[in-house]
Amino acid sequence: MKTNARRMSLSMAAAAAVALGMSILPACSGDDSSEDLIGANEDIGSTSEGVAGTIAVGTTLKSTTNVNLRTGPGTSYKILHVVPSGAKVTVEAKDPKNGFYKIKHDGTVGWSSGKYYTTVSSGGGGGGGSLSAARQEAINRGKSMKGFSYWWGHGRWRPEGPTASTKGSCSGSCPSCSHSGSYGADCSGFVAKAWSIPSSNADITKDGHPYGTIHFVGSSSNWSTVSRGSVKPADALVYNTNGAGHIILYSGGDGWGSMYAYECKGCSAGCVYGLRTASSSYKAIRRAGW
Repeated sequence: MKTNARRMSLSMAAAAAVALGMSILPACSGDDSSEDLIGANEDIGSTSEGVAGTIAVGTTLKSTTNVNLRTGPGTSYKILHVVPSGAKVTVEAKDPKNGFYKIKHDGTVGWSSGKYYTTVSSGGGGGGGSLSAARQEAINRGKSMKGFSYWWGHGRWRPEGPTASTKGSCSGSCPSCSHSGSYGADCSGFVAKAWSIPSSNADITKDGHPYGTIHFVGSSSNWSTVSRGSVKPADALVYNTNGAGHIILYSGGDGWGSMYAYECKGCSAGCVYGLRTASSSYKAIRRAGW
């Protein structure tokens, strides 16, 4: 995106901020410093007994540590993502292979080592309970955002997810970065769209960026602070310190430790989903009405 076009969009964001009686600062600080986490080494023993043998399809299991979810039943297969400690998963096939079970976690089906799971409920368990329609919609928006590019000062993507022609690309170091394509978002543009705030910002296919992290970290009628120990899926964690900030959409895990989150992480990373930590600078916020 040319510099003039980016400045015009930022001017629109600034105007929205002025209407709220706030000053506008950079929406996100760029690439977040938190590192993605790696699951337990399946080739070594576990401190717990784990599960073994035939397990009924639909059984709910709970992970005892961060553990890899792979494309196949063995350590040579690609890691899809990491199931966080304490997460609940659902058994998809009754018989294990090489000690690995076919399971579903957060909508993704793969294989994971039985060493690192315990049984929660058998036969037809739901695996973590149901979300309200509003929270589920926010999570669904997060899922559709994954794979799009980071676009500083913007928020817009396609509900069907990215393609080679729509995902866009970012280069440079934001805010002095360049973007190509018509879709993407930065961290705060993404969360505002996922939360559909304000109501005029509900259409994810229309570009909008009403808030920066400086707004999310403050008080508002649209959200409130909650304890990080009581975060629920579709809550957010945000910080803004000395002009730098970041915000993520929480999906599951430990609010003070390893957690899953959707986020537009930075120019090089783009918009991603994965296991991460959040420093003590982050506070948890919840959309009004949730």
